[in-house]
Amino acid sequence: MAKLSQKKQQIFDAALLLFVEQGFYATSTASIAKQAQVATGTLFHHFSSKDKLIEQLYLSIKQEFANHVMQIRQQAPNLTLQQLAQQIWFGAIEWAMENPLKQRFFQQYSQSATINKAIKQQALASVYQLLEPLLVQGQQQSLVADYPMDLMLETCHGQFLTLSHFYIEQPHLWQNERYKQASFQLFWQAIGPR
Repeated sequence: MAKLSQKKQQIFDAALLLFVEQGFYATSTASIAKQAQVATGTLFHHFSSKDKLIEQLYLSIKQEFANHVMQIRQQAPNLTLQQLAQQIWFGAIEWAMENPLKQRFFQQYSQSATINKAIKQQALASVYQLLEPLLVQGQQQSLVADYPMDLMLETCHGQFLTLSHFYIEQPHLWQNERYKQASFQLFWQAIGPR
């Protein structure tokens, strides 16, 4: 992904902070521009509306997350499917822990009733393209339940949102090995064969 201009990055950073603290509708474009220390006209030069800013921020965060997951997958070529799933799971939760504002924003927006469905599908596609082959492989090896793929992907996503929220709210528990291992076991059992 191309590096953002300094002004655009300032706007993203300011919007992220304000959206998480105040919500989407309570945050005005003027307050975003002020927080970013740019003119309101500069904000509208980069984003035609607040909705477009929200959408681009959402896509940017999801792509950053997908790139992180891709790196984990590429760095672990000789693991069993379960070991690889565990590496990806731990890496995904760690990304959320290291980026709590981004994860909170993502949770807020992905649960919003006003989310543009095409934008949501576009954002999730980058992650689902990485997960689907692993789930198919797991189904072929009878390690993963043979349920419809769209349902499986949504289940994985939902579990990640729930448990990342749990650990962001209680970060000390991620350092507890029992909790950390249990989080993966809960995930793995949820998608396992019946």
